[in-house]
Amino acid sequence: FAGLSLYFEDGHDDLDDFGFDDYGTECDGIRITAFLDAGQDNLTPLGRLEKYAFSENVFNRQIVARGLLDVLREFSDNENDFISVMETVARMSEDGEPTVRAELMEQVPNIAMFLHESRPNFPAAFSRYLVPIVVRYLTDPNNQVRKTSQAALLVLLEQGLISKADMENKVCPVLLDLTEPSSDDDYKIEAVAIMCKVVTMLSKDTVENLLLPRFCDLCSDARLFQVRKVCAANFGEFCSIVGQEATEKLLMPKFFDLCSDTLWGIRKACAECFMVVSNSTSPEVRRAKLSPLFISLISDQSRWVRQAAFQSLGRFISTFANPSSTGLHFREDGALPDVPRCTSDSNENDMLWHCTNHVSTADAEDMNHFDNNHTPVSGEMHHGFTHTLYNSSNSPPTTNNAKNTKEIEQTDENFNSFHYWRSPLPDISGELEMLSFQTSEESSHGKATSDQIQMVLDCLQPHMDDPDVQAQVQVLAAALKAAQLDSPADSSPVNSPTESQPDVQPENNTESLSESESVEVQSGSEESPTEEEQTMETPPQLLDQYLSMTDPARAQTVDTEIAKHCAFSLPGVALTLGRQNWHCLKDTYETLATDVQWKVRRTLAFSIHELAVILGDQLTAADLVPIFNGFLKDLDEVRIGVLKHLYDFLKLLHADKRREYLYQLQEFMVTDNSRNWRFRYELAEQLILIIELYSHHDVYDYLRQIALTLCSDKVSEVRWISYKLVVEILQKLYTCGADDLGLNFMNELTVRFCHCSKWVGRQAFAFICQAVVEEDCMPMEQFSQHLLPSLLSLSSDPVANVRVLVAKALRQSVMEKAYFKEPGCAYSDELEDTVMALQSDKDRDVRFFASLDPNKGLMDTAPLM
Repeated sequence: FAGLSLYFEDGHDDLDDFGFDDYGTECDGIRITAFLDAGQDNLTPLGRLEKYAFSENVFNRQIVARGLLDVLREFSDNENDFISVMETVARMSEDGEPTVRAELMEQVPNIAMFLHESRPNFPAAFSRYLVPIVVRYLTDPNNQVRKTSQAALLVLLEQGLISKADMENKVCPVLLDLTEPSSDDDYKIEAVAIMCKVVTMLSKDTVENLLLPRFCDLCSDARLFQVRKVCAANFGEFCSIVGQEATEKLLMPKFFDLCSDTLWGIRKACAECFMVVSNSTSPEVRRAKLSPLFISLISDQSRWVRQAAFQSLGRFISTFANPSSTGLHFREDGALPDVPRCTSDSNENDMLWHCTNHVSTADAEDMNHFDNNHTPVSGEMHHGFTHTLYNSSNSPPTTNNAKNTKEIEQTDENFNSFHYWRSPLPDISGELEMLSFQTSEESSHGKATSDQIQMVLDCLQPHMDDPDVQAQVQVLAAALKAAQLDSPADSSPVNSPTESQPDVQPENNTESLSESESVEVQSGSEESPTEEEQTMETPPQLLDQYLSMTDPARAQTVDTEIAKHCAFSLPGVALTLGRQNWHCLKDTYETLATDVQWKVRRTLAFSIHELAVILGDQLTAADLVPIFNGFLKDLDEVRIGVLKHLYDFLKLLHADKRREYLYQLQEFMVTDNSRNWRFRYELAEQLILIIELYSHHDVYDYLRQIALTLCSDKVSEVRWISYKLVVEILQKLYTCGADDLGLNFMNELTVRFCHCSKWVGRQAFAFICQAVVEEDCMPMEQFSQHLLPSLLSLSSDPVANVRVLVAKALRQSVMEKAYFKEPGCAYSDELEDTVMALQSDKDRDVRFFASLDPNKGLMDTAPLM
């Protein structure tokens, strides 16, 4: 309340009325509810509230409005007094002075939170007294009051304090009235903005029934471009709320109109929200309608529109990601969640097949509820096509549906119902069963004949509009070509298909078919890019535009930072294409990795671990590791991106490749600027995680020395995180049974820290000992033999800060261990004597921590360090 003195600068005579006479002009410490105190007027507190709430002096009314929350606290115990105060608030809301109304509205969210926490009848009181004030102020003639009420409404919605009934019956009708065609322009623009903000906090039914029709009308407002611009900027939020059906039926035509608006600012807003809109549509609409529309924005005559479109291009491409083909998926917020990991012995194809298996089966199960007009394809059939396309391992995995049921359900929960589920594939199970039956009959002769494969292809031809059917046709076409090459006689009418089949062992039938199809798809894709494009989920035109973002000409004609935007969205694009199409992005990625702008390289460095998850261990080792090594030698601004996710990247590598980086970890100790202590702090944090990736011998030989160097850093924050690293190393050594190495390390710690000439080193030793005990890093008998005697010797250290840590370690950690409470413990007496001596220490803080009950709240000793 530092500004209160300004209110009374010209009215000091009124200070006596408030009971502020003892404060003079210093109002910083004024208690706002002081006017409720007994005075010379012999009025009750409620009477004084009435007096000042409706005083002729506007400053008095402002002070009352500002102190309403404290007033309610004063009267909250008595129900009648509480109701009287709330009625006074309702009457004050009709004050003719705008500043009083604004002050009152600023307090409404705080009052609402207080009532919610302390009043059992909060919904009734809030709905009766406060909601009408908020709603009325939305139409207040004063701009400041309206802005304050809009902000208060958003806060109340975020906190969940306004009921659905109040929103539908009180708030939404006012917003609809303000957005009528005949409404005042200023009111209308403000109401559209607030309506677009509140929509994200309302239920789907409320938005669809009350606000969606009006929003569609506002998108076509021909008179006010500001209204159309606000609608375009918030178009994605409406699409996300109402879902796919309403988006495609009602909103999509409006979106097309906005994307072709005469004002470039509106088209730019559409380009910025394109990803969110795309997420709310089906794959067919996304590919057939939104893709050409986005191409038109990329080639817009306005540079600002093109700039926004290119910035959104990668995100738009990411919406084409199909979990059934990538094995991975995005969450609704655009983040890449944890991926089902396979054991290190599994190869890349097996891992992709495993992930695809679960996602595809869940996808097929969800189709049963998606469209009643189609017969859904079974999980086994859909899974079979995915297996044929992507798995080229020698032994095809088998599926145990019962075993995977739980995992399927868990995977299904991670998906949004309108995000990635496709329209059901046509039911060709009968044809497939016939093909499978005939193939099994002829298993002694190997692969299916070309006639049988052609039969299935003919069944799929009527459904070629579906991109997924196109992918399946591509696979079968490759199999057909392979069958024709293996048996030329199949291409002409023959009496029996079995006569032209080569002799193949029955047990190798399935894997032979799978291998030939996979090899043929790969070779075919290398020879014919058009066939490869048919297997992609992403439209080729969008991919071509994305790949052109590294063209230097784009930086001149579109955006100087277009390469940075390309680098930012590259993991999403890679996920969409899948690792089988990584070669399409490889050159682009290498170009970005060598870009002259360090911001571009920094962006890649921060996301290289995510890309490694998408590509798998084989492609990571071949294509990402060289770039990763280059980043390690780059500027600190780039290296920090690698360092922050060093553990995430290293854990994806094979053990032999991972071990090569042990020799390079020391290089992180050298920075371009020695004052960049946060770099070393991050290194210590990563080393704590990295310990689990290496053997105890490697940890002792390489990480131990780095940890000890960091423990002697000039910056306190780096030293303290390094002490935790030392404790983790000790725990690793004893967990692996390397007691001899652990003993050597303890002796080194004792020499380096306990006998250090600087008090910070001795203090660090006490901290390390406490952490060792709390983390159970070693058997307590080992601790008592090798560390405890040195810790006890520090109890008489001349520096009080050292003794404080010793007292804390002994009282809160060591003495609480059962080992030291046993009657036969050799150190129990010495511990008791040391703690008794510390309890009578001359320093107050030492006495406090030596006497503190460990079971009570512990004081933070960070300021002492």
